[in-house]
Amino acid sequence: MDPAVLREDMVDGLRHESRGTLSDDAVAAAMSTVPRHAFFDDNRTAYADRETERLGTRVLAPSTAARLLEALAPEPDDSVLIVGAGIGYTAALAAEIVGSSHVQAIDITRRVVYEARKNLAQAGYDAVFVDCRDGAEGLPEYAPYDKILLEAAAVNPPRALLEQSAPGGRLVMPLGAHDQHLAVLEDGDVVERRGAVAFNPLLVEGEEVGAVERNRTRREDRERARQAAQSRAGWEQDWIDWDG
Repeated sequence: MDPAVLREDMVDGLRHESRGTLSDDAVAAAMSTVPRHAFFDDNRTAYADRETERLGTRVLAPSTAARLLEALAPEPDDSVLIVGAGIGYTAALAAEIVGSSHVQAIDITRRVVYEARKNLAQAGYDAVFVDCRDGAEGLPEYAPYDKILLEAAAVNPPRALLEQSAPGGRLVMPLGAHDQHLAVLEDGDVVERRGAVAFNPLLVEGEEVGAVERNRTRREDRERARQAAQSRAGWEQDWIDWDG
């Protein structure tokens, strides 16, 4: 079947009142335009509303991608960072709205980065920059960002992403461990909760697909220690030399 027909059927299904998944016109237009089949091996898999897997990474169902983009609310010319590029489809949707040159995407797994670059080029969004980075560290070279989308769950928003968000910027992420919700943050504060979600945890250095070392505990302990140190009152700081 013609991919354009499958794409319109997908969008119509998501917009149907019985689903209530897709209501934003800009996101609907982007999903009607981006050739999702360019990111898959076959058309029917591309336009079916179900989650799949590719190169060890989760590929979001179209309905989930729509939820994320509606929460992110990108606008033309916004600077956007996608953390967890995956196969590149979400980045393409953002690029369709804000412009390809305004979208940066990162992923911790190198072969997934190569896949995203290839797919985005095939779909006509080769101006999207995709790099191999630790998602918890973000991409400071292009900061600040008007909109940041984290496609992985964390108990707390990564400090680096908060620092790279522009004043009044928007960070959308699955917040929580076992019980997660889709959170919208502005200036570091949760301003909206958009229902329950279930995402894989944010991977950090040493946890990418194919890595030998699994060091989530050590990295999380280090991050919590840093946060605790920065939150101490002056008299609690270890570095103060009272005798100097």
